[in-house]
Amino acid sequence: MKYEFHDSKIGSLLGFTDDIKKNGNLFSNKSANISILWNRNNEVVFLEIDGLLIDLKPNQLVTTTYLQHVSYKSTQLPITAFLFNREFYCINDHDAEVSCNGILFFGTQDLPIITIPESQERKFYTFYEVFLDEFSTADRIQGDMLQMLLKRLIIMCTRLAKEQLIVKELNNEQIDVVRKFNVLVDTHYKTKRKVSEYANLLFKSPKTLSNLFALYNQKSPQQIILDRIALEAKRLITFSDKQNQEIAHELGFNDPAHFSRFFKKMTGYSPSKFRDLKTV
Repeated sequence: MKYEFHDSKIGSLLGFTDDIKKNGNLFSNKSANISILWNRNNEVVFLEIDGLLIDLKPNQLVTTTYLQHVSYKSTQLPITAFLFNREFYCINDHDAEVSCNGILFFGTQDLPIITIPESQERKFYTFYEVFLDEFSTADRIQGDMLQMLLKRLIIMCTRLAKEQLIVKELNNEQIDVVRKFNVLVDTHYKTKRKVSEYANLLFKSPKTLSNLFALYNQKSPQQIILDRIALEAKRLITFSDKQNQEIAHELGFNDPAHFSRFFKKMTGYSPSKFRDLKTV
């Protein structure tokens, strides 16, 4: 099963399928999409995100963006997927409505995997049926209706993410600072390496950020910045044909040797050794 709403005039897309591995390449737009992947099976399913094998348990969801490399070569069971692009629904422009940036999408923390509680399973499955019904209703307001449904789905997932992935000690204002920091790092990691630079953008002190992230998780703001640089380096080494010197320049290192030392410190391997390991 595959459905899509596509407006060729502006290039907008909302896709919906019960088997993304089978139907993923059949959508009108295949790049720059954001996805919500849902394991509706009674067994664990596997997929690879940025080269890491992910096990998605029954009634778990994971979100991915076009920055990540997703592979279904290890996937044996169908995965339900909702995918959309900026032209259909821009989560940045609508952040005040859904508050998902930096939690569900474009964050620098661990991969957001959320579990649908048994008490909410009926609500999610009803939503699934409502999407099916709306895709079958082709009229002049179909796009508006589908956008409203997508927004509601994002809000439902964001609420679960806040409950399951963020410690209870944080209030809404603190959560917003965490979200905004994550998005800023994802945007500026190539040019801004200091916590103070992000603190200035957030109108906070570096100490305030450090104290906040001490509550949020075990990583300091500086470690999050370094991890984001290392993640992009691993992506470029694994999924592009760029040489080490090109990657170093793209990531803002003036000296390739400095990049090599940084990468080895972060991963335990030189860039060349890491590339060899990935090609075995």
